[in-house]
Amino acid sequence: MPEENKPSPRFLTIDQVATELNIGQPLVRGLLKSGELRGFQLGGRNIWRIGTDDLQDYIDDAYRKTAERIAAGDLDETPTEEV
Repeated sequence: MPEENKPSPRFLTIDQVATELNIGQPLVRGLLKSGELRGFQLGGRNIWRIGTDDLQDYIDDAYRKTAERIAAGDLDETPTEEV
């Protein structure tokens, strides 16, 4: 099947989410365990799946929280990572 005709996956792995957010797998696992990122665990082997809608909800919420912090003047404008 050509690449442009492939349907988007409904669920993502921890590795796929980490790649999408450009963060490490341990941070994704922490977000799942804290409940900040919604996902579900399959079986007893620590296999997680995250819905694409749940990832988008997390991203939208992160944007909203950041905008609120900017409006409140709570963000430090000193860069902490390379761009």
